[in-house]
Amino acid sequence: MRLARPVPVLRQGAAGHARTGSHDRGYAGHAGIPARAPAYLRLKPVRPRVDAARFSAVRFAFTSVITAILQHRVARHAFPHKTQGGITMAFPFSLRQVCFLSATACLAFGASAKDLTVVNFGGANGNAQKTAYVDTFEKATGNRIIGVEYNGEQARVKAMVEAGNVTWDVVEVETGDLTRGCDEGLYQRIDWSRVGDKADFIPEAVTECGVGTFVWSTVLAYDADKLKTAPTSWADFWDIEKFPGKRGMRKQALYNLEFALMADGVPAKDVYEVLATKEGVDRAFKKLDELKPHIQWWEAGAQPPQFLVAGDVVMSTAFNGRIDAARREGRPLAVAWNGGIYDLDYWVIPEGTPNTDLAYDFIKHASQPENQTVYAQNIAYGPVNVKALENLDAKVLADLPSAPANASVGVLMNGEFWTDHGEELQQRFTAWAAR
Repeated sequence: MRLARPVPVLRQGAAGHARTGSHDRGYAGHAGIPARAPAYLRLKPVRPRVDAARFSAVRFAFTSVITAILQHRVARHAFPHKTQGGITMAFPFSLRQVCFLSATACLAFGASAKDLTVVNFGGANGNAQKTAYVDTFEKATGNRIIGVEYNGEQARVKAMVEAGNVTWDVVEVETGDLTRGCDEGLYQRIDWSRVGDKADFIPEAVTECGVGTFVWSTVLAYDADKLKTAPTSWADFWDIEKFPGKRGMRKQALYNLEFALMADGVPAKDVYEVLATKEGVDRAFKKLDELKPHIQWWEAGAQPPQFLVAGDVVMSTAFNGRIDAARREGRPLAVAWNGGIYDLDYWVIPEGTPNTDLAYDFIKHASQPENQTVYAQNIAYGPVNVKALENLDAKVLADLPSAPANASVGVLMNGEFWTDHGEELQQRFTAWAAR
């Protein structure tokens, strides 16, 4: 499947980066976009790299050598006895055997399990990654994954890199942070020969400093039991007469301006071309004026399904994975894919990590089609490995942003546009929302 935009993350020297949205993984905003940190997220301290398994292996190996030497026929062989040539030592092990056993002990140290710190945004996404990637990687390699949840604070990565004390080995980031971090030299350039065949990935997953890991989307969501007629477009979202009631919208410029233009009749494929003009921006804010009295703002991704279930709103913008999680709990929520805006998250390797080789091993493992298939079965975020899409049954595929039927009616978030214009647009949006 090909997604319809050039990859902005190869662009150098970008400035004024705007946060590029998310699916409730707890980001701290920048460039004027408000931060959000769901209550269920707890930052986990990074545990020191003390490898008890490695130490135990070495101790056991050397102890075994010494014990064997002392116990092996002690009475018969461990003391000197006379021969015709004089006094000799009848030792139970040859020099070659002792060296072999000692070398085995040393190899136990070098080949034993290692720790790898993998950072993500937690929540349902983190749980799905644990099932699909973490548990299977630990089982296959014997290495231990130390999981850390964060709120998207790229400043923490920057501080580690600049201090030369990098304790995070693999980090999940959004498009905006990928662009900025790559430009600032925070992330290693990806050696794709260590990841896999680029042809196995959707084009947007292949970037200079990041390996795409999944596709997610912001969509129109509603309670199917409370609406007799299902909304199918952003024009319906704006139609208060046909669908009376409150609308849930995230309190930021990103996505809302695109949705407003589509509600005003701009084709999805032309949204960013129109939004790049002053007239287009004015048009989007004018359309938002129509809906403003009916908007209930949200900031955390857990809020839209809560608003819908409680009846506080009749429709809401929402992260598709959040709606999927509510549906798995038996909630009668549904989405309209038409005009949804989708994007990717990426794996990056911070500069200075001492575990680059193991980091590549993990990313390669997480990129395998069989593992990406399991991930998509646990949360409705789309795989980036095209072979994984082929492994999914029709029912699972229907709920993924990267499914051809859904991607064909959606809009791929233009990270380059928001990198260039995000700060000024968010400032205008913040002032507009406060009026």
